[in-house]
Amino acid sequence: MYNLDFVEAHRTFQNWSAQHPDDAMGPVSNAAAYLFAEFDRLHILQSEFFMHDDAFVNRAKPAPDAGAKREFDADLAKAQKLADAALARDARNQSAQFATLLRLGLHSDYLALIDKKYVASLTDVKASRSMAEKLIAQDPDYADAYLAVGVENYLLSLKPAPLRWILRMGGAETDKDRGIKDLALTADRGHLLAPYARVLLAVAALRDRNLNRAKELLEGLSREFPRNRLYAQELARLH
Repeated sequence: MYNLDFVEAHRTFQNWSAQHPDDAMGPVSNAAAYLFAEFDRLHILQSEFFMHDDAFVNRAKPAPDAGAKREFDADLAKAQKLADAALARDARNQSAQFATLLRLGLHSDYLALIDKKYVASLTDVKASRSMAEKLIAQDPDYADAYLAVGVENYLLSLKPAPLRWILRMGGAETDKDRGIKDLALTADRGHLLAPYARVLLAVAALRDRNLNRAKELLEGLSREFPRNRLYAQELARLH
């Protein structure tokens, strides 16, 4: 999937689900492939999309693929059913907890980036972070879980000060430094989400005009995933 080969990603996730029918990680991963294929089709994955807040907010609402949306929603529903069943059997099931925070994060991304329902997306952002903190408290070495904490803190820290105050009153976390720290932890020690964390850190570096750091991250991603044309395009733009 990090090489933008979504057909092969679906095949991999579906085969894995057939071998592990009770594990929510299969359908939630397949949902991620549908979501990021849509992001790629709609040109939402380019870094400049996230560089200018006014252009981001004022953009026209994208035209989603109805079939992809049905499959995405179906996989999220299946993941929720499997994860809830697993957590009912064992509330400390780490795979089910991780699948849950992923499901919430993916749904939040769809709401914000495709449906343009920013306020509604915050509910899932906070719920995903809460589940991540529960998993981290149980296992501090579960590095992939830190991404959900980092995403909330970093993204919401970019909001104007009065809005950050309102968000914090509503239970959101808006600490930029903590956000970067947690994203870096996932980037350095994570497994499934380590490359995604490096992408987010590259965007953060670009927003801070730290071009050398952005180049370093993108060059590493390009070497690891040479078939992803976006990394090469971003590097060409920087050079």
